[in-house]
Amino acid sequence: MLILALLFLVSAALYASVGLGGGSTYNALLVLADTDYRLLPSIALACNLIVVAGGVWQYRRSGALSLGFAFRFVALSIPMAWFGGRVPIQRDTFVLLLGLCLLAAGLAMWFQPTRTKAPRDRSALLTWLLGLPLGGAIGFVSGMVGIGGGIFLAPALHLTRLADPKRVAATASFFIMVNSIAGLVGQTMKQGTTAHLLELADYVWLGVAVFVGGQIGSRLSARVLSGHVVKRLTGLLVLYVAGRLLYISFV
Repeated sequence: MLILALLFLVSAALYASVGLGGGSTYNALLVLADTDYRLLPSIALACNLIVVAGGVWQYRRSGALSLGFAFRFVALSIPMAWFGGRVPIQRDTFVLLLGLCLLAAGLAMWFQPTRTKAPRDRSALLTWLLGLPLGGAIGFVSGMVGIGGGIFLAPALHLTRLADPKRVAATASFFIMVNSIAGLVGQTMKQGTTAHLLELADYVWLGVAVFVGGQIGSRLSARVLSGHVVKRLTGLLVLYVAGRLLYISFV
C-alpha cells in the first residue's frame, strides 16, 4: 500500500505540473495492484478532483479561466460523463479500453509541439460547433473509464489553436473537475447502493497522497523542470502503463 501511495504521489505531481489530474494513470496503477475494478473509476475520479480543484480556483482568480469559453466544451461533456459513468462494463473490456486511452494520451503528450502557435480568431459559433461534439465524446469515454478527459482535451485545443497555453491549461483543469464530478455521480448510481461510498473510504490514504503530490506538482515545472520536459516524462509514464495494460489484455 505504501508503494501504491508513493506512485500516486509521483503521478499527481507530474500531472499537476502540466495542469492535469492524472485519473488515467491512477486507474492503471489500481488495475496493476489488483484492486476491485468496480471501484477503480470512482477512486480515480475522486483523486482527480483533489488534484485539480485548487488549480481551477487559482486559474479563476488569475483570470486565465474563462467560464464562457470552457462552457462550450463542458455543456455536453457533463451529461455524457454522467451517462458514461452509468454504463456497465466488464473487467476485460475496461482494462482494454483504459489501455487504449492511455496509449492515445501518452502519444498525444509525447508528440505535442514544443512551441505553441498563437491562437486563431474563431467565431463563437464555430467554437460551439467544435466544442460540443468534442467535449461530449471525451466526456462519455471519461465517465466510463474514470478519467477527467483533460489529457485529451488539452492537445485538441493546442492543435486547433482555439486558445493560448494558459487558457488551454485552465480550460482542461475545469473540464477535468466537472467531468470528474459527473462521472463520479454516474459511477455511484451504477452501483445502486451507498455501500459503494463506504468501500471508497478504505482508499482515503490515496487521496492524501495525491493532495501532497498535487501541491508539489503545482510548483515543480516553474522551479525545477520546464513544462515540456515534464510532459515528456509524464508521456513516458503513461505509455509504459498503457503497454502493461494492453499486455494484460492480449496475453
